[in-house]
Amino acid sequence: MTTTTADAEQAPQSLSQPAGATSHRGVLLVFAGLLIAMLLASLDQMIFSTALPTIVGELHGVEHMVWVTTAYILASTIVMPVYGKLGDLVGRKWLFVSAIGIFLVGSVIGGLAHSMTTLIAGRAVQGLGGGGLMILALAIIADVVPARERGRYNGIMGAVFAVSSVAGPLLGGFFTEGPGWRWAFWMNVPLGILAIASAVKFIHLPKRELAKPRLDYAGMALIAIATTCIVLITTWAGSTYAWGSPQIIGMIAGAVVAGIAFVLVERRAAEPIMPLALFRNRNFNVATLGGLLTGISMFGALAYLPTYLQMVTGSSATEAGLLMVPMMLGLLLTSVITGIAISRTGTYKWYPPIGMVLVAVALFLLSTMTPGLAVWVICGYTAIMGVGLGMTMQNLVLVVQNSFSLKVVGTATSSNNYFRQIGASVGSAVVGSLFATNLAHLLTQRLPASGAGDTGSFTPDLVHSLPDQVREIIVGAYNDALTPVFLYMVPLAIAAAIVLVFIKHKPLATKIESEAVVESLDVDGTTHVALHADDALDAAELDAELDDIDDAELATASS
Repeated sequence: MTTTTADAEQAPQSLSQPAGATSHRGVLLVFAGLLIAMLLASLDQMIFSTALPTIVGELHGVEHMVWVTTAYILASTIVMPVYGKLGDLVGRKWLFVSAIGIFLVGSVIGGLAHSMTTLIAGRAVQGLGGGGLMILALAIIADVVPARERGRYNGIMGAVFAVSSVAGPLLGGFFTEGPGWRWAFWMNVPLGILAIASAVKFIHLPKRELAKPRLDYAGMALIAIATTCIVLITTWAGSTYAWGSPQIIGMIAGAVVAGIAFVLVERRAAEPIMPLALFRNRNFNVATLGGLLTGISMFGALAYLPTYLQMVTGSSATEAGLLMVPMMLGLLLTSVITGIAISRTGTYKWYPPIGMVLVAVALFLLSTMTPGLAVWVICGYTAIMGVGLGMTMQNLVLVVQNSFSLKVVGTATSSNNYFRQIGASVGSAVVGSLFATNLAHLLTQRLPASGAGDTGSFTPDLVHSLPDQVREIIVGAYNDALTPVFLYMVPLAIAAAIVLVFIKHKPLATKIESEAVVESLDVDGTTHVALHADDALDAAELDAELDDIDDAELATASS
């Protein structure tokens, strides 16, 4: 079972590519288009945070406000594994173009909306496209750039999310106060058209022999049900419904049943949407669990920092967004710098655990905040968190992609990101529930019964117009309700750091062709081998790919 080519015999230090591989200029042009698409998707997760009060007031739907965000998150999370698997089965270029098109259709629906129902429908359609933009962009880079060089590109992609976390709320506020909130949708149209044109013109992926795909419809349905239950639990529990209510208990049971059924279906599916064989790979398990814990601690902490800055420091919504810039800069710079360092040295193992130690330090420092603390000190704390996240997030994607062949890199990438997104939803919900419960208890305990009216209707402007004595009580309650939650997140960040120490360092692949091996073992965990004549493969690379598969499987495969 040997296949050799001239490329396979070249020295490991040379970054060789197969004939017809994308040139450096071509990679840069492809990368520019991918960044535009990722910017569209990441901005739309944040841009409505500052525009929502105006939107729900104009469309008379305050009771449905949460669904403007939830519809996008739910739809994008459900389709992530679908896009990853389909990309591996049918190719990624035109699937990527289709995802952009779906996203633009949702943008047009949202821009034309004159009711909350239509707006929410537009956001859901956007999510159906947006989930593909992120996953396919990461996988396409894996198609055209060897893993050794991929660190610098993944680092820049991580910087896109950092920029979006600050630029989104600022743009939302600008459009709301200026030309109107609908421009948060309309701005996507020219950017999306530019991204489609770039994809059609510049993305030229290696040709592959494509068989008629056998889609895992049962797996798709079950993961959609489980994901819907999880996202609804994180959205409703502790706010719309109590954690012990029949509705929440029922959805928890639904998520468990759908999850068990999903595992049983995936064991027998011809082309499982999330192959169980992925979970036999040590680095995939470590990076996925670490990403899940990172998502909980990161989003759980950051989701309510803008609220804290407005209510405790007296910052306006725009000022609160600007005060998040230090975190963004820390994430942006560290993501890019570590990406370049990884490409130059080939070493990546220790960046994620060190990054999560810094996140734990930042969370502990945030838990010590007081109402009188200088704003620049708070910005310093968030900058430390940004540095830690910049060393972690995109590098986990690289670890996962380097552990699998190109034939399943989309599936592996989407599965890893799926669990991170679930972690983000859970973190935001748990922190929100704890924060709301603590705040209600503290306000009831500290505020005189007739002190300031309805304690559930406080806004930053209202709080800072109250008499000093009452305002100090409310500000103190907000501080004391949120800072302990940051401390609760510290063990999660430490746990993530400990888990990520167990990443097994595997040399980053220096060429693209040789990454495709033993397709059936990678895809469905069965014991038959499917090798292709155009796969450049040497003995050392084969051993590296198969080192996590047991001897029994190898013996059967050899026969």
